[in-house]
Amino acid sequence: MSEEQEVAPEEDSPDEVVVAVDREGYEDINETEEVAPLHSSVTSYGADFPVDSLVNRLNNNDIVVPSFYPELGDPDAGIVGFQRDYVWSKSQADRFVESLLLGFPVPGIFLVQGTDGVYLVLDGQQRLKTLQAFYRGSLRDRTFRLQSVQEQFKGKTYDTLDIDSRRQLDNSIIHATIVKPDDPSGDQSGIYHVFERLNTGGTLLQPQEIRVALYHGDLITLIRELNENEDWRTLVGAVSRRLKDQELILRFFAMRSPERTYEAPMKEFLNQYAEWNRQLNHETGEVLKDHFTSTVAKINGVLGASAFRPARAVNAAVVDSLMTAIDAGNSENRLKDDDALRSGFERLMADDEYRSAIEKATAREENVAIRKERAVSYLLD
Repeated sequence: MSEEQEVAPEEDSPDEVVVAVDREGYEDINETEEVAPLHSSVTSYGADFPVDSLVNRLNNNDIVVPSFYPELGDPDAGIVGFQRDYVWSKSQADRFVESLLLGFPVPGIFLVQGTDGVYLVLDGQQRLKTLQAFYRGSLRDRTFRLQSVQEQFKGKTYDTLDIDSRRQLDNSIIHATIVKPDDPSGDQSGIYHVFERLNTGGTLLQPQEIRVALYHGDLITLIRELNENEDWRTLVGAVSRRLKDQELILRFFAMRSPERTYEAPMKEFLNQYAEWNRQLNHETGEVLKDHFTSTVAKINGVLGASAFRPARAVNAAVVDSLMTAIDAGNSENRLKDDDALRSGFERLMADDEYRSAIEKATAREENVAIRKERAVSYLLD
């Protein structure tokens, strides 16, 4: 089966049902199927980098493997954590270095030029990490000595290569395809689409994984921190390796923002908020944290751990409607008392109109509005 277990849409209405339950127990629209408008164009061009230049750029963080979890990285080596671990075997690493020593051609890499001039690695992280490790002299906490190679290279580290071999490696060329946005204003939608369509690392990146790489900044850091909140973890369960839980926090922030109005598709709406408040310069971290923690504390404390699960899975449409309604009630001092809140929640979950708005076409503007209105009507005075 595929990563996303989808309910197939009817042929005469392709956007009518795009609901899925993934392996981690999250049920909602499959954002990868949404067609988002492209606001900016991109240009691609080729560039040839000597190996020693690539390693230096990696060490100086001028070329960066997009960071999801910095704690998984090796700051001393200039590596920031990536969504996938280093997976090459030692023999694969050896043979890649040997190919360069022998002057053999090797596959190119794919880089995206960020608005800050830093190159993000879209494809080629295993090759780049191998080179960085060989120059550093260690791989997986062991001395990186070539083994599965021609006799003249066996047992060699970068430092013990003879001068001619070292020069051959330093001067070997790796071709890079570089993509950059044409619009210098900072609109990243074109680059987002490049990540979405062209990443080739086996398991395709999910929308939030791309956002964390592309819109890294104070907002993404805050979301990562809030994702550890105890009430939140009780409500959504185990930490999502594909960042679905972090996406739900972003969704709450975007939906509750008094300065943003929801427009489909959901994917683009979340991208725009992530870019707009990237450095928390529109809505501060203190404000967002207060809204989030008070909301999840109320939901967990009064409605219970299964509040986000109308069936067996966390339903993102329930999450956004319930959280925005509770947040509004907290802010306006209009929440029903605890007993009435529990009763209202039970009636909300039995409301046919609400059920329809959380079960199909959940990203449609009218369904977003319906479920928010029904949640407010049952939960607020």
